[in-house]
Amino acid sequence: MTETHCPYCALQCATTLHPADRPGAVSVQPRQFPTNRGGLCRKGWTAAEVLTVPDRLTSPLVRNEAGELVATTWDYALDFVADRVRALQAESGNDSIAVFGGGGLTNEKAYALGKFARVALRTKNVDYNGRFCMSSAAAATNRAFGIDRGLPFPLTDVAGAGAVLLVGSNIAETMPPAVAHLAGVREAGGLLVVDPRRTATAQLTEDAEGIHLQATPGTDLALVLALTHVVLQEGLADTAYLADRTDDPDGLFRSTAAWWPERAERVTGVPAATIRRAARVLAAAAPVHGGAGAYILTGRGAEQHSKGTDTVTACINLALALGLPGRLGSGYGCITGQGNGQGGREHGQKADQLPGYRSISDPAARAYVAGVWGVDPDELPGPGKSAVELINALGTPDGPRALFVHGSNLVVSAPRLASVRDRLDALDLLVVADVVPSETALLADVVFPVTQWAEEDGTMTSLEGRVLRRNAALAPPGEVRSDLAIFAGIAQRLGCAASFPTDPAEVFEELRLASAGGIADYSGITWSRLDAGEALFWPVPAEDHAGTPRLFADRFGTPDGRARVIAVDHRPVADDLTAGTPLYLVTGRLLQHYQSGAQTRRVLELAESEPEVFAEIHPRVAASLGIVEGAPLRLRTARGSMVAAARVTTDVRPDTVFVPFHYGGAGAVNELTNDVLDPISRMPEFKACAVEVSAELAVREVPA
Repeated sequence: MTETHCPYCALQCATTLHPADRPGAVSVQPRQFPTNRGGLCRKGWTAAEVLTVPDRLTSPLVRNEAGELVATTWDYALDFVADRVRALQAESGNDSIAVFGGGGLTNEKAYALGKFARVALRTKNVDYNGRFCMSSAAAATNRAFGIDRGLPFPLTDVAGAGAVLLVGSNIAETMPPAVAHLAGVREAGGLLVVDPRRTATAQLTEDAEGIHLQATPGTDLALVLALTHVVLQEGLADTAYLADRTDDPDGLFRSTAAWWPERAERVTGVPAATIRRAARVLAAAAPVHGGAGAYILTGRGAEQHSKGTDTVTACINLALALGLPGRLGSGYGCITGQGNGQGGREHGQKADQLPGYRSISDPAARAYVAGVWGVDPDELPGPGKSAVELINALGTPDGPRALFVHGSNLVVSAPRLASVRDRLDALDLLVVADVVPSETALLADVVFPVTQWAEEDGTMTSLEGRVLRRNAALAPPGEVRSDLAIFAGIAQRLGCAASFPTDPAEVFEELRLASAGGIADYSGITWSRLDAGEALFWPVPAEDHAGTPRLFADRFGTPDGRARVIAVDHRPVADDLTAGTPLYLVTGRLLQHYQSGAQTRRVLELAESEPEVFAEIHPRVAASLGIVEGAPLRLRTARGSMVAAARVTTDVRPDTVFVPFHYGGAGAVNELTNDVLDPISRMPEFKACAVEVSAELAVREVPA
């Protein structure tokens, strides 16, 4: 029996693995833990199935002269990659090599990946798929609070609240066990959900007098500005808190004065009366009015926009107006998605960061981390390109000529996929480390088979900033190795003098030292403390420190300790409606699948439940186009087209089409999505673009 945590989302549900009746297999049982309270979702229950899928990668693969991926030895594959890296860098410089990581990697792998890129490869070109997830929330919380931790409080705190405003988060499907924490607020009639769809989460408002604010796609910012307007104009704000704990209380009034509810109704489609009611429910729960507490939580629906940082900033401003951040039982938080989305962005995978959430442009940070790594600070590269910009530069005259991919499936998860495939095709070398032949791995020149969650030790950091132990229950099959072994093997072949340990415990010891004194300080977290059952919230600056479950009680992480009020204003989506593209396309997740679907589409129970892509459309639109349930329809945007089966439902607005993004090949909706970027977070605008919908007529065979 092995105690560990689920490999999927950042809720990190606690599980126990038991030996199964066949070699290399385990069974999964939930166990009690604060985040999941003994529950699991369908993905968690079936997680062990991915360990033994028939097409599990078990030996290194190299593409031969005939264009086929064939099995080879580790020595040959590592030698081949190292030789190509040396040759390319000799021709085009260190930055001709790029690295792309993932938010599912353990803290040890994420840390080692950033070090590998900057010390062994000596390239600035490193980023990761977390840029597609919570980067807008990270940017907004960093500039407002000086610290980015998804939830700066334990998730269990939410259970006692009187109101919760969820903006763009469908947790009932993405992390179902978290819904248990909303039972009290639902019963109190305080659950408020902003979403253009009637999702499973939005439906939770219907039986308990909650409120579903079904806004037009891309208008969350205008809606939140209007909610703040009501709070301020009706005298519901916590003025003493604003004066004591923010830098510019008047800025809130100036930036929201023009967003009266009637104006917001014209933009968002949400009735002015509903906006006023929602603002009053939220305010009544705030501490300033003697309420039980209130929370504002954002998710990808609000963040994956070219104005995502500003939308989250508006949510933070609303929370500040009500005096929520730093108060016990209240606050603002971001619901982190990927399993290690929090830890993955703290220790060096991002283009502009060093371990401990340090800036790579800070001379003091560079000097400290270089000292830990045993290199000259001047040898460390500067900040590189963000994810989409890095992808767009691949194979261009001045861009990277080789790419390492660890823990990401770019040809499904990135926006504007035709361009992504073109850029990958233009590379001289594509190296992918994965557990199954994902869509990206199948394009690679070299594929490294790597360990999965139940086959490796390490640490993960939950959406709350709680550091957890992952424990190995099985030996990996075949010739599978850890990503840590890949970094070490290539670094050694490149003649890198720096150490690259392959023991996760040893890597974690180095990570502790590298993070010491940083914002995300893990230095007081020891392997033994985690093995003893402690799950510690960072920062933990000393071994006798109990951790920091709640941030901001006394001050924010800004130089003067005050939160920054930043004025923001609404603007339309970048690819807005036209006569030829009269509907909004939005994308999202399903209960049965996770991220690009590379794992869950291989689990029979999950795949049979949702086997193929579909498009939700409103009955009014379906009738106007002559489309019936299940009929094929074609979706076209400025970037591409696809065919999906119609699901006719009133759960979407008449101006909205919804398509899940878990499918590859012809079912990949990211063929259509927009890669325009948020100017601050560099988040692409996945969540809204203009689309044309038409009936797809089947081609009939004509008899001879």
